[in-house]
Amino acid sequence: MINISETAQAHFVKLLKNQEDNTNIRVFVVNPGTATAECGVSYCTTDAVEATDVRLPFNGFDAVVDQESAPYLEEASIDFVTDQMGSQLTLKAPNAKARKIASDAPLIERVEYLIQTEINPQLANHNGQVTLTGITDDGVAILQFGGGCNGCSMVDVTLKDGIEKQMLEQFAGELNGVRDATEHAAGEHSYY
Repeated sequence: MINISETAQAHFVKLLKNQEDNTNIRVFVVNPGTATAECGVSYCTTDAVEATDVRLPFNGFDAVVDQESAPYLEEASIDFVTDQMGSQLTLKAPNAKARKIASDAPLIERVEYLIQTEINPQLANHNGQVTLTGITDDGVAILQFGGGCNGCSMVDVTLKDGIEKQMLEQFAGELNGVRDATEHAAGEHSYY
């Protein structure tokens, strides 16, 4: 479920030496499965462990995960890296915002997963997002842009050179194109 590097394990052991005996770490996701999902790590005393929690044994401590966070922490990794700027703990959880889906899931679910985990995080840098409104019988994904993308002059480039290219590569033979159904003309609905 969670991979914790040797350096991160050593860092946790060092931190836990200053805590009560039998204190472990808790790894969790706040707002799992949403665009606002955030991961965290905290101390976890023995009395804070619930019967439904998952305990993952590591060298010198356990990582405790609550039942709700567990599926969103699949393929998560924690590392402790040092560079010229100092040291920091990094937690990467690629499934925190959307549960990983099976490779044989329906096309619409796989496209939605790609949008939520890869495309929308990139568009969020410009306060934008895209929503899948459907897939036509001839394999065209219909998208609706929102936020900073609604009314943006670069939306055609984003659609053709970014989103469509990525979707057609990932879903070759299943998707034949991507179409924008957004009303981009300036108006009250526009972001800018």
